[in-house]
Amino acid sequence: MTTADRANDADVIVVGGGHNGLICAAYLARAGRDVLLLDARSDVGGCASTVSDLGARFNICNCDHTMVRAMPIADELDLASFGLSYVEPAVTGVHRFHDGADPWLFLHDTDAHLDALRATHPHAVDGYRRYLADAIPVAELALDVARTKPSMRAMTSTVLRRRAAGALRLLRWARASQADVLGQYFDDWHMIMPAVTSGPSVWGVSHTAPGTGTAAALYATRHLVKTGRPVGGSGALPDAVRASFEAAGGRTRLGARVERVLVADGKAIGVVLDDSTTLRAPTIVAAVDPQRVFVDWIDGTPPAAKRLVERWRSRPVSDGYESKVDGVVRGTPRWRGADDLSAVVGGADLLGPTTLISPSPDDVAEAHRMRERGEVHPRPSLMVNLPSALDETMRPSADEHVLSVEVLFTPYELRGGWPDSGEPARWLEVLDGFMEPGTLQVDRWRAMTPDRYEAEFSMHRGHTPAYGEAPLVAFLGRRRELTRYATPIDGLFLSGAGTFPGAGVFGASGRNAADAVLNP
Repeated sequence: MTTADRANDADVIVVGGGHNGLICAAYLARAGRDVLLLDARSDVGGCASTVSDLGARFNICNCDHTMVRAMPIADELDLASFGLSYVEPAVTGVHRFHDGADPWLFLHDTDAHLDALRATHPHAVDGYRRYLADAIPVAELALDVARTKPSMRAMTSTVLRRRAAGALRLLRWARASQADVLGQYFDDWHMIMPAVTSGPSVWGVSHTAPGTGTAAALYATRHLVKTGRPVGGSGALPDAVRASFEAAGGRTRLGARVERVLVADGKAIGVVLDDSTTLRAPTIVAAVDPQRVFVDWIDGTPPAAKRLVERWRSRPVSDGYESKVDGVVRGTPRWRGADDLSAVVGGADLLGPTTLISPSPDDVAEAHRMRERGEVHPRPSLMVNLPSALDETMRPSADEHVLSVEVLFTPYELRGGWPDSGEPARWLEVLDGFMEPGTLQVDRWRAMTPDRYEAEFSMHRGHTPAYGEAPLVAFLGRRRELTRYATPIDGLFLSGAGTFPGAGVFGASGRNAADAVLNP
């Protein structure tokens, strides 16, 4: 720091220790900046973390990592040197259905995938081949764009380098709905709904809504990027990033809840914590919900930012809609019909991969309506796995496994309230119906509902923001605070799941935001 800067506590303060905030901080520290990372919790990682409870280790969200593995982040931050390693299931996913229809398997390798599909759903093979021919170029382009540090010039170069392969289709899909796009290839909803469960449903929107069409590339993306799980749980990723950050001289301060961003003469100059501590820096990166930054945190809105702040204040406030049951089970659960299904792929283990249990399109539509009424559908969308079946380090004991069940859609304000609700126990009963009788022996469990996510992870009304703009918006740099990370308040930048390219364990937002700070 220069003499004039010695009154500052850091060159950069990064607010929010989720994986995007950590990644941003690590890139900045490795570039020579003095970086102070703040988080309100007692540990880093946010929704990508793994926590201890009930004598076990639980992932806060689903432990499958795909998109972050498509990025160069692990190599650029040397994360393997800081303990990050992955295990990969032979079968990426198992797709089951509430109506009892035959399940089907998802494999990373396209030839092996088509062979498995031919054994279970031969009527869908030709459509899947046509889908791959159209969707692979779209997914390849989308991944290349996500790896490109956002600017119109750089993104244009990326598109031209691929000779625009997939570009026109990507734009067409972006204006359509996922239902319409996938309906061009499949006339059986059982082929479509798993992409809904892990796509628009996770984002809290209907798959019939215009603008969700790019989610049709989800299957193709998972053929291009192999899904894996960090050894030791999802939190091994943020833990490794933190170690990389601190090895580069970065500092972490936990239990530090930010209440305000200080602004003077149109510039961000620091933050104020809930204990009235003031920390100063000429650059602030808020890796949190953008709406909360502009609605709750700005201490004196400069003229250049008034229109932006007013726009964010006028946006509706979204409620959380996702819950999770974490449990410890005795013995080894067994899915109904697992042996016959496993035989399709040479006896591969089907406990390790994530199983999606999808409702029908009509049930999903009704689930959205019921959530608005404060109710949970009898047949919710479920994402189920046993992390310890694939990763022995996650086992609580030799005769126990960890159970993970994500549930959609669960309202923030449940009719009758969450504390006295029987809903979470009912979800385990629903799951038990898919198991061989007597094999799902849940010894102890807990439920993470939207109200708990708010209380424990500072998620306003239990909601995780997700960037949802069309690709053209990012290409043109519109909504600059979300697509270029810089705001009209000099020195204030954004990162996190609410900024391009979006939610999930991705990390591109953190990498891009660091570049925006370093190369304004």
